[in-house]
Amino acid sequence: MANRIEDYALLSDTQSAALVGRDGSIDWLTFPRFDSAACFAALLGGRENGHWRIAPVEEVLSVSRRYRPGSLVLETRFTTAAGEVEIIDCMPIRADDRLDVVRLVRGISGRVPMRMHLTVRMDYGSIVPWVHHVDGVLRMVAGPDSLTFSSPVELQNHDFATVAEFSVSRGDELPFDLAWRPSHQEPPKPTSVFTAISSTTAWWQRWIRQAADFGAFDEPIRSSLTVLKGLTYAPTGGIVAAATTSLPESIGGPRNWDYRYCWLRDATFTLTSLIDAGFTKEATAWRDWLLRAVAGKPDQVQIMYGPAGERRLTEMELPWLSGYEGSLPVRIGNGAHDQFQLDVFGEVLDTFLAAHPFMEDDQPDVWRMGRALVEVVDRRWREPDDGIWEVRGGRRHFTHSKVMAWVAMDRAIRLSESDGAPSATVDRWKATREAIRAEVLDKGVDADGVFVQSFGSTALDASLLLVPLVGFLPADDPRVVATVNAIQERLSHDGFVYRYDSSVTDDGVGGHEGTFLMCTFWLADVLLLQGRVKEAREIYDRLVGLRNDVGLLAEMYDPVEGRMLGNFPQAFSHTALVSTGIALSCRQRADEEFWHRG
Repeated sequence: MANRIEDYALLSDTQSAALVGRDGSIDWLTFPRFDSAACFAALLGGRENGHWRIAPVEEVLSVSRRYRPGSLVLETRFTTAAGEVEIIDCMPIRADDRLDVVRLVRGISGRVPMRMHLTVRMDYGSIVPWVHHVDGVLRMVAGPDSLTFSSPVELQNHDFATVAEFSVSRGDELPFDLAWRPSHQEPPKPTSVFTAISSTTAWWQRWIRQAADFGAFDEPIRSSLTVLKGLTYAPTGGIVAAATTSLPESIGGPRNWDYRYCWLRDATFTLTSLIDAGFTKEATAWRDWLLRAVAGKPDQVQIMYGPAGERRLTEMELPWLSGYEGSLPVRIGNGAHDQFQLDVFGEVLDTFLAAHPFMEDDQPDVWRMGRALVEVVDRRWREPDDGIWEVRGGRRHFTHSKVMAWVAMDRAIRLSESDGAPSATVDRWKATREAIRAEVLDKGVDADGVFVQSFGSTALDASLLLVPLVGFLPADDPRVVATVNAIQERLSHDGFVYRYDSSVTDDGVGGHEGTFLMCTFWLADVLLLQGRVKEAREIYDRLVGLRNDVGLLAEMYDPVEGRMLGNFPQAFSHTALVSTGIALSCRQRADEEFWHRG
């Protein structure tokens, strides 16, 4: 595999996604949804599993790329001895039902020989499609899917692939369009690549203009907000955790999961960041998605769903794919969908409280669901669960889960003050809230005053950094201070934070993993609450500096090898970047106002 994880850029039409490498190769593409079977799967195998590369024939001396400001329209410039050429890539956002990837090759200087290689392999790189000409374009069909490819360059067939060689001089512009359509429907009509790129750029830029101004933190925050929008499934409002599956948490290891689904936890964190940045329309869309997804018996609420609210996310392995850099197995689906994770109820109720001012149109429906969820917590908070990290080593009484159960009760009580609930019910919720608090402080703290991963254990867990962030205890409480110090000393490497020590915690998976970027952002958040502003800013700047050349972050980072790990781009990481950046921006403005008044 030529490309490292950080070599990729995201393309998204807010329904499906593609990853394009610095070498001009699209190695991952799903149509018509984020979680659909990929027709380019070279990311998780070899080029024979599907890819689309356009690049200079001669040696490339340098590569530079960027997103057009405020968008996910990618511009990649190759410099060779013969001249410069630029490729513009995007997945157009359209008013109709057309789904496609468009590429525009532009000559910048000199005359540059180019080569295109298109290998389509449906169903995650396993099926060679039937290819035939229809009205001057190529149509590739396999089972339920078809792709239509059109370009003015002369195309040739070679070894079950489509290839072309051509040259571009300064001012030349050659368009390419690859469009998806169900195979039982007529192929899509030709479209203007030029118009698609222009209108999609304008769409993204209109969207990001809604964001507030964040001063010195504006660029990384806006960039991450755009990524989060790109991970939102527009037809329903669901927010997926990442655009990929099975990118490893350690190279060559087994910790490879499918993240192309909507975790309630991930979505609530993402939604809070969007709300804080001024995007209330997304809050309403996600609220509507949630109402549909969890409809039914409250005890059957899942921790994750498909982009349209699907419940069955059966996990399976794809043995024909060799894995990213040999990391096996390659998985689709996610077996964690039937886990019991107590903390998600707290995260959902917390989001309801944050989004409450923007949900007045049908607030009774939302609050009815909120009451049903909090009653589940009231009944089940004493049960062990699978925890925030979805361990597969058996249920435990995770301290973080109990803290979030407290959050669920607390937020329900606060919401009841404005939306109304029988006083006897609220009194019962208050009693439960206090009982949870007492048990956490009795069983979730060790003899040194440090919060532990689960009741009776000695293991550390970075999720306990959330204790002050959700208001369970103040940031200057001695137990919080002791926990932060312990995490910095024993659960960090060069300032980057691990979720937990996998050599101590049996998570039922095995292997090791990188540091978790969101946990490191949480550390910065807590330090900021403790008044350690300089340290918080240093951590934030270091994390922002990890972004690749187009501003993307994966889930994890290996500080020894200096490379990203895990699925990419990861909503968790970008959500945390936005949240911490906004907090730092607010602190900076408060300090400036203080000195100005002085």
